[in-house]
Amino acid sequence: MLGPAEIFTIFFVTLGPLKVLGPFAQRTHGLDDANVRRIALTSFVFGTIGIVVGGFVGRSLLVNWDISIGSMTVAAGIVFLLVALRQLLEQYEPAHATESPAQLPASPTGAALRILFPIVLTPYGIAAVIVLLASSSASLRTELIVALLVAVMALDLLAMLFARKILAGVTMIVLQILGGVLGVLQAALAVEFIVRGLQMLKIVPG
Repeated sequence: MLGPAEIFTIFFVTLGPLKVLGPFAQRTHGLDDANVRRIALTSFVFGTIGIVVGGFVGRSLLVNWDISIGSMTVAAGIVFLLVALRQLLEQYEPAHATESPAQLPASPTGAALRILFPIVLTPYGIAAVIVLLASSSASLRTELIVALLVAVMALDLLAMLFARKILAGVTMIVLQILGGVLGVLQAALAVEFIVRGLQMLKIVPG
């Protein structure tokens, strides 16, 4: 049974602000501050509603489709591992011209939908939410999971609102170093997901 700190850590790594900063700043480059704020707020509202509702819908589908929590945990770990490895290996690929991202729609709603998936709502993050909700048998624990989830989404909102200020000067260097450290830890956490799932399925000893 994971404690609040562990649940928050999982949400922070899989759905948190560090992975949102760069892509959001890149895609909103050239927009004025007012539009950036509208897009950030819209992304936060839609993202929070989407991840909470999606988590409960996913929990129901797990039961209806007779999918075990162990299988879902393994699936989340595999996707998470592939993404983490891709991010780590990109550092060793030869430099090439980066394609500019597609221009966002004029409306804040349309722009937010372009940013939401998979930048804000990652597939492995959604899977982690479903697994945690499906594993919860008490209403108080479910409420705690939702509260921690909303807290991480609020951090995403702050990251989007202040992305331009954060990604400047020494802060950028610190974030790059932190990103390298977290990249390795994300791969390790993904392996831990897979191992825990295999233990739930009784394929490997607990």
